[in-house]
Amino acid sequence: MILNRPWTKRAIALCVVLGLALTFGCRRRKYENPITKDTLQPDKVLFDKAVKDIEKGRYEIARLTLNTLINTYDTSEYLAKSKLAIADTWFREGGSHGLAQAEAEYKDFILFYPTLEEAAEAQDKVCNIHFRQMEKADRDTNHALRAEDECRQLLVQFPNSKFAPGGQQRLREIQEAIADHEFRVGSFYHTKGSYVPAANRLEAMVNQYPLYSNADEALWLTADSYSRLGPRFQDRSVLALTRIVKDYPLSSRVEDAKAKLTALEKPIPEPDPVALARMKYELENYDKPGMMSHFWGIFRKSPDVRAAAKSGTPAMTGLKPTVPVSVPTPADIEAAAARAESAASADVTVSTVTDSSALDSKPDARQKPPQQNATTPAQSSDQSTSAQKPEKKKKAKK
Repeated sequence: MILNRPWTKRAIALCVVLGLALTFGCRRRKYENPITKDTLQPDKVLFDKAVKDIEKGRYEIARLTLNTLINTYDTSEYLAKSKLAIADTWFREGGSHGLAQAEAEYKDFILFYPTLEEAAEAQDKVCNIHFRQMEKADRDTNHALRAEDECRQLLVQFPNSKFAPGGQQRLREIQEAIADHEFRVGSFYHTKGSYVPAANRLEAMVNQYPLYSNADEALWLTADSYSRLGPRFQDRSVLALTRIVKDYPLSSRVEDAKAKLTALEKPIPEPDPVALARMKYELENYDKPGMMSHFWGIFRKSPDVRAAAKSGTPAMTGLKPTVPVSVPTPADIEAAAARAESAASADVTVSTVTDSSALDSKPDARQKPPQQNATTPAQSSDQSTSAQKPEKKKKAKK
């Protein structure tokens, strides 16, 4: 058999050794926040013991040691570090339960120690907790929205920390996944022929996330949706085409947008130099997918954010639902009411009677007698019977 060959046995043994080495290597990774102070204080001894347990993956034992330190030495200078280390044990342990516990512990740390440098790290890890649980763009976006809120909180509360640049890039990647979800929904509506929800969804997404890698295609579908809704929405279609030419000058849809604007006899804008420089930078720093990326993407749970922007300021507000274009605005309702009122006033006029003799000289139309030449249905029936009688007499004479 093939398994009895010497080289096969060596290969299997090598794979087992490598697997064990990788497993223990991952569990023995260094702790990020050790205390370098060299002292034999009992609280420091307990903290160092907990750190060793964390590095070896003994998280439950580490938490027991850290809780002992907190409860025994309530005035220790290592209380903040101990509380952060407890959160780190849950974070390293992973799983839905472990990550939920880690988030709660990090939030408590930020609440009790908001001025420490580690508070920014705690907020960054809260963002990373939801970032790790994000799913693909065609699935639930709950964790993506939570990650967006937490990363935005990092930039607002700790703008000068060393974690701010990384949090900003992570926020761009999160917003790439959210925008991709909105684009898929809007594209589905457009393909289905529901142009009102398609235009509403796509335009709101581009306005909220202009750094989205497929924003130019979203604007193209928006313009097409408005053009199919009739002349009333021609201005909105022109605006979407203009944004393609101006804000996304290196897009593959620029020439098509220019042709559409020319056909509509609209001016073609000049490209924005800032947008041009940004798109050049994105093309130069684009991460090309590997040969097997499409194959492994089937089994990947997390979204593909390689196309996320590497520059530009991410949106600092959340995506909010917008009113569809088919719903009339208060201004439209007021204008329609004014038009109806003017039309009614043109048909019926009301004025005050100044000449009281008009009622005597002009008889009431309702009391006007019927015309002499008018015939009633009874008279018409009598005439028809009288016309038939001579014919009967003629027949009798014959």
